[in-house]
This record gives sequence, C-alpha cells and structure tokens, in this order.
Amino acid sequence: MAEEQLMEQALQLAESALADGDVPVGAVVVDPHGTVIGRGRNTRERDGDPTGHAEIVAIREAAAVLGGWRLEGCTLVVTLEPCTMCAGAIVAARLEKLVFGAFDDKAGAVGSLWDVVRDRRLNHRPEVVSGILAERSTSLLQDFFAGHRRG
Repeated sequence: MAEEQLMEQALQLAESALADGDVPVGAVVVDPHGTVIGRGRNTRERDGDPTGHAEIVAIREAAAVLGGWRLEGCTLVVTLEPCTMCAGAIVAARLEKLVFGAFDDKAGAVGSLWDVVRDRRLNHRPEVVSGILAERSTSLLQDFFAGHRRG
C-alpha cells in the first residue's frame, strides 16, 4: 500500500481522537507485506494515560498481533513527527521504516528538536520519510489548538 494511502488511514484515526478531546494524531503499523497490523490514535485524555500516544498504541497492537516486541520489517506511519518517548519506542521495537506527516517544532524527536531515530550511538536506525500529507496533518492540529485557545 502506498505511503499516502496509509497516511489517509492515520488521518482518519487522528480525526477520531477529537471525540474524546485528544490531540488529533493517528498512526498505523504495516507488516513487510503491507498488511495493517496496528492502529492507534492519541488516547491520553480518554484513558488518563501519559503514554497514550498514537505511535505507542499502534506499536503495542502490532506487537500483540505478531506475538513479540520485535517489529523488524514493519513500517510505522504517523501524522505527526514522533516525540522523544515515541522515537525511543520506534528504535526499541526495531521498526524498519518511519513515515510521518507534519513536523513538530515544539516536541519533535526526528529532526526538529532532536534526532533520536538517527542517533549513531543507538543500535538501530530506521529509514525515515517525512512530509507525507503534511498539510492535512498540520491543518487538523492547527484547528484543534485554535479551538482550545478560544475556549
């Protein structure tokens, strides 16, 4: 499945987070054959869980489907550049590839503030593709935060 199609799925998940007042971020994990094996959206508000980031939710689901923590050969597609926690989880899970939409100038750990996933001191470095449907991801986030600043 093309990166844009996968990002469309991630964007739909991001939109579903809005119902619970969560920041609209969505993620999918696909196996080496292109089958979606993990889906996630931000659930911090809904679950009261600080680790309820879309990436973590999707990685957990993918690991459960595969029956182990190593997600070698898998790709994570997420609407927003991962934070340090999520970037660390991507490295720890041995994901082969990371695809993301919008950059996060305030908390991004894949090039904006830090570059955790490409740090040569770590034992694994996934391939990174950025900017896929970034305008849509950015617009969704801007609309969400504009609404929160008004209210």
